[in-house]
Amino acid sequence: MFRSRAKEEKAPADKALADSKQTRDPQAKKGRPTPKRSEAQSQRRSVANTPMTRKDAAKRQREDRRQALERQRQALATGDERYLPARDKGPVRRFARDWVDSRFNVAEFFLPMAIVILVLSVVRVGAIQSIALLLWLVVIVLIVADAAFSGFRLKKRLKERFPDQNTRGAVAYALMRSLQMRRLRLPKPQVKRGEKP
Repeated sequence: MFRSRAKEEKAPADKALADSKQTRDPQAKKGRPTPKRSEAQSQRRSVANTPMTRKDAAKRQREDRRQALERQRQALATGDERYLPARDKGPVRRFARDWVDSRFNVAEFFLPMAIVILVLSVVRVGAIQSIALLLWLVVIVLIVADAAFSGFRLKKRLKERFPDQNTRGAVAYALMRSLQMRRLRLPKPQVKRGEKP
């Protein structure tokens, strides 16, 4: 009842400290080489020379962000997995990209077809304007049918190829990619048309 609480609180802390110290065998290697003195000193200097003012810290943060965006832009052009944005990373997304890039999609030709149809609809001839309206309908039906067929086939291929991985969102990702013209796609296509992903 009249015991000191300091001893009671100190005992569990000492026990936790002892447990944390015994996680590694004293005779075991540490898993990395000892750095040279010059490397250790340069690391300490870089830590010691961190900017102390808010203005310098903001400037450094902007510079880091700019470098990260530059690395990401280069990765989108080359397909380097390390620096790709989170939505493009992983083997499932890579397979979905390659699957879309290896085939012809109706949706990727939508922009050129839309320009032709718009030009036809501007012409002041009733028959040509009717044909333009019919072409709009045909193009939309073809795009929807191709997207449904592609989505079904891609979902099946993903289940075969990645049975135990999370493939959620990969089909929508691939369908959004198929809407873009091939040369405007990012990350750049890594496979040729007709090539198996």
